[in-house]
Amino acid sequence: MLSMGLTLKLEDFKRIIETPKLVGIGVALQYTIMPMMGWALAKLLNLSPDFAIGLVLVASCPGGTASNVVCFIAKANVALSVSLTTVSTLTAVLATPLLTAFLIKIISKDMPGGEIEVNTLGLLINTLKVVILPVAIGILLNRQFPNTVKKITPFTPFLAVLSIVFIVDFILAVKKDAILETGSGLIIAIVILHTFGFVIGYLMPGILRLSEKNKRTISIEVGMQNSGLATELARNNFPAFALATVPGAISALTHCILGSIVAGLCLLFSKK
Repeated sequence: MLSMGLTLKLEDFKRIIETPKLVGIGVALQYTIMPMMGWALAKLLNLSPDFAIGLVLVASCPGGTASNVVCFIAKANVALSVSLTTVSTLTAVLATPLLTAFLIKIISKDMPGGEIEVNTLGLLINTLKVVILPVAIGILLNRQFPNTVKKITPFTPFLAVLSIVFIVDFILAVKKDAILETGSGLIIAIVILHTFGFVIGYLMPGILRLSEKNKRTISIEVGMQNSGLATELARNNFPAFALATVPGAISALTHCILGSIVAGLCLLFSKK
């Protein structure tokens, strides 16, 4: 989030105002299609409470910053991608806690252990700390010390990716046995979630007659979630559910692989 904030300038926010329709469509799809699919998959595949919580968190999170890189590789609308990531990230402060709390309560009603109590306020405060605070610090540093920031920003994306890799590796290593024993349904759910995110994120803008470049951009934004945020929220807010961090870790790996495939397909069809 700090890395993202360091790359943002006032011009990025002005661009959001200039393309409200495109940004509105992308963010609306992000916070409707994905959470509903996360809820439906958790129910249909009868996931354990831990995995259901983690899946709903992943589905209710904003677009990931990796989507900007994928959009660049796919020769999509990078400016729109940055705008969508920015707005969906800021929207996450309210949308992610509220959607997560609502969907988890619905899912847990039919579970053997009964309804899971969700600390919505705790989720909101934690999201604020993890999202808004570092992004705001990054923007402030970029504004006050532009020359210094310009020197370090070439390295910050790498450090951000490296930190996510360490988090994912640690979780997968520690929870390896549980994933091998009961994680097949979860892996299927995550693959379906992101695949449908890419597909529906492409088809819906097509119905609204957006350009090919913008359709691809929205598809990538909807299909790629901020899985690191989902993992952190699961760790801090659901300590009684030790495996709730696993969906975020698997998602981080899955959406990057699928995003790379989508970028390759975009390039292939662009040549044709």
